[in-house]
Amino acid sequence: MTGRLDVVGIPAGGWSELGESARRLIAGAEVLIGGRRHLALVANRAPGAERLTWPSPLKPGLPALLERVEDRRAVVLATGDPLVSGIGSTLIELLGAEMVRIHPAVSSIALARARMGWSSETVSVVSVVGRDLDLVRRHIGPGQRLIVLSAGTQTPAELAALLVDTGYDQSRLTVLGDLGSAAESRREALASEAGFGGMPALNVVAIECVADPETCVLGVGPGLPDDAFDHDGQLTKRDLRASALARLTPVPGEQLWDLGAGAGSIAIEWARTDPCCRAVAVERTPERAARIAANAAKLGVPGVQVITADIGASLADLPEPNAVFVGGGASVELLDRCWERLSTNGRLVAHAVTIETEQTLVRAWQAYGGELVRIGIERMEPLGGLHGWQPARPVVQWSATKRIGR
Repeated sequence: MTGRLDVVGIPAGGWSELGESARRLIAGAEVLIGGRRHLALVANRAPGAERLTWPSPLKPGLPALLERVEDRRAVVLATGDPLVSGIGSTLIELLGAEMVRIHPAVSSIALARARMGWSSETVSVVSVVGRDLDLVRRHIGPGQRLIVLSAGTQTPAELAALLVDTGYDQSRLTVLGDLGSAAESRREALASEAGFGGMPALNVVAIECVADPETCVLGVGPGLPDDAFDHDGQLTKRDLRASALARLTPVPGEQLWDLGAGAGSIAIEWARTDPCCRAVAVERTPERAARIAANAAKLGVPGVQVITADIGASLADLPEPNAVFVGGGASVELLDRCWERLSTNGRLVAHAVTIETEQTLVRAWQAYGGELVRIGIERMEPLGGLHGWQPARPVVQWSATKRIGR
């Protein structure tokens, strides 16, 4: 299409709550695009306009639908604020911001906060519309307030079950249905209660998180307890993991490779630091790859991409990394290839427990610079009837940042 697309947010009250400029846009449209519910809300306001409903699946079908619009005056109808988990974001991604003009109404998030009396800075917002419910897990914590954009009638019950599963069964859920409309409703219950049947299709769930006193609280900083991960022994242990992540330096929006990922702990902790952090974990053993995916879901980052393949065979198809972690079995060829693919200012961290791999890391340090450290950790353990320090196998860590011209 060649013309600019106007995206109009429709309040829950429909036409009567639209501003004058939005009404003029709809009335003057030659094409109206939206869901059946949105089109029904303005059924008699642009009688001569062609009406197009969204294709399914949406993203693959959008280019063909927009091609039909050509240079006609087109208006897209959306719910509330089209940039809050809405079609506005998708259209801007496809067409560019200069081709899409957004006309927002009050969002369901703003209405939910108003009904609850919660300020924006005290709330985390999570959308599970077309997304994995496990995304909510990353945001659960004692005293946290969540607003969850629901996928439908079953979401409140599913959220209650998830909270019970994580030891937050005393959390209070407030289901706000049909916000802003004449049919607006409110229902409250604890996660442990069976009070979530018959929910309205359009609902937002406000959650006040309350942890059981014995619940293990997991933060988003590096160094989760080892038992937070299901593993078969192939796990970068807590202290070494924290050291590696400190040097990998997670930055929102950046991409990590976790090569030979084992239990996926590095990729998972990278992704937990910020919802925009992206990670791919490469593991050749199918059982371990499945375990990585399960760990990622359990720890609230189901978006971690898991690839079951030999490391060398997978590198060419991976997205350009901003950071790379090699947990074991590093070779000269592998590190050279990783360094070549690494973006400018990207970070590479590798660990070695054998003399042979240590020699490889020394060679990489000589070639690319950076920092070599030898980490020895001792833990207090029983010794007869007393206690003593038990040393773990020392690990050599090489870390380097790729600068311009390197």
